[in-house]
Amino acid sequence: MAEEAPKDKAIYLQPTATQVGFRNCCPRCGEGRLYQGLLKPGTHCQNCGLDYSFIDSGDGPAVFVILIIGFVVTALAMGLQVSMAPPLWLQMIIWVPVIIVLSIWGLRFSKSIMIALQYQTKAHEGVLEDEA
Repeated sequence: MAEEAPKDKAIYLQPTATQVGFRNCCPRCGEGRLYQGLLKPGTHCQNCGLDYSFIDSGDGPAVFVILIIGFVVTALAMGLQVSMAPPLWLQMIIWVPVIIVLSIWGLRFSKSIMIALQYQTKAHEGVLEDEA
């Protein structure tokens, strides 16, 4: 018989996934930092001690960020080109920093939401049972 995982006995008011996304905070207490670097999640919460080893956001957040920011920036760049016809170097000066900033913010936001949803739904890797 499979051993049951220990229940989380948190006494914290759990933040919503959107709050975790905007604040990049711990999905259990809402106070500790989620990231130790720009995009790398920490090992544990400094406030409540939640172990972040369950985190596996995968490639889902990156795909959404690429598609959404790619669509928005392309539409804006085309609109600028049609309306004002600036030279290519000016387009590069405008859009490269915009893409970098929006991509980093979008990845932090979407990864934080994915991590919060993993924590709240107690998602874990699927395991197939042996049929013997």
